[in-house]
Amino acid sequence: MNLSDDLQLAQDMGLTLPSPAWIFGCILFSLLGYVAWRYGKSMKVPRIRWLGLALMLYSYVTAPTWLLYGAGIALCGAIWWNRPGREG
Repeated sequence: MNLSDDLQLAQDMGLTLPSPAWIFGCILFSLLGYVAWRYGKSMKVPRIRWLGLALMLYSYVTAPTWLLYGAGIALCGAIWWNRPGREG
């Protein structure tokens, strides 16, 4: 068997490769989540730390690319909204 046969077998079983946009979004939002988690830990703000953890891990349960970006932007907005020193 060669690579094209393996890919065809995987597609026949219902497995597909993610798009480059989905992979880029996973990497981007995971890195932003890690930065938010470290920031929340250093500033002792548990809400930002938990939101950062959610931003790192939510991509494991989102399949469509539009949902990946929508949830990632929403979580980034929640982190921005809950940052320390924000005028309320």
